[in-house]
Amino acid sequence: MLASAGWDLSPSRHLHHKEVLMQQIDNRTASAPAPRRRRLRPALVLPVASMALAGALVTTLSGGGHGSPPAAGSSTAPAKATTAIVTLDRIAAAAMKTDVTAVGDGQFVYVESLTRGNKGHFDGPVKLGALHRSEVWTAQTPGPVTRTGWLRETGEDAVMPGEEVPIESTDPVRVGIDRPTYKWLASLPTDPGALLELLYSRTKVVEGESRDQAVFGTVGDLLRSTIMPPATASALYKAVERIPGVTESPDAVDAAGRHGIGITREDAGSATRDEWIFDRDTLTYLGSRSYMTKDKARGITTDTLYGIDAVMERAVVDRHGEEPARTDG
Repeated sequence: MLASAGWDLSPSRHLHHKEVLMQQIDNRTASAPAPRRRRLRPALVLPVASMALAGALVTTLSGGGHGSPPAAGSSTAPAKATTAIVTLDRIAAAAMKTDVTAVGDGQFVYVESLTRGNKGHFDGPVKLGALHRSEVWTAQTPGPVTRTGWLRETGEDAVMPGEEVPIESTDPVRVGIDRPTYKWLASLPTDPGALLELLYSRTKVVEGESRDQAVFGTVGDLLRSTIMPPATASALYKAVERIPGVTESPDAVDAAGRHGIGITREDAGSATRDEWIFDRDTLTYLGSRSYMTKDKARGITTDTLYGIDAVMERAVVDRHGEEPARTDG
């Protein structure tokens, strides 16, 4: 059995579009629709059985290449945005000083996470699954490929527990925003304005979601699933400062129970709020949380957590299935 990427989107963005489509269906068939779910877990992919739904999703997308970033300094919440800008500046400075191992074409980026996702039905309430371990090996092959990596999960509510599952696409996937290799990330502009313009032009947006939120989600995917050159990472955080609606949360907790600073954005159109969590001292990325937001008109009386993760380790390895060497203590 394969895990299928299905079409030219990153796996987590693919799940996001699936969730928004289901919300649109609910909106057309019920007066008080159940809130839709978004990314169920980072770096996870749709099963083959969902390909018919994926085909339907294509009709709801607005293609990349036509978006424009907001004007520098624009914001929908100036006071909160100012606090976030200061924090993002600090995170960008810390990222620039980080030692990073470059990743070769034949190698893999290894990311180990703890994750919980929504196991509930589309027409029912959110039901968070059990916390479990997820390991992803992302191939760095420069040319178009149909096999972009491998996934292994262990624990309760894991997908095919203990098995290495190939992440595959029916069509070859080129290196780019939906398959971000280290070399592609290193090729990006390090001017924040130019980088933001690229993100807005290449990020795909689904009906009901704002382009600002789509770009914020894309950046979150990059933070979660890649190893990034320091100059690129620093520029990325500075680019996020220019996305309207980005604010800071004074306290946020990842799936491992680690407290940190949250960088968050709420989207009225898709009724969701996404949050990235950073260590207070080192300012390194810890994990993320996703919420369905309060909406009295739709019967949602409080913000509801439907996905949470914690990145426990990143490394460069030579083969899929290989784990980095660990030191005791």
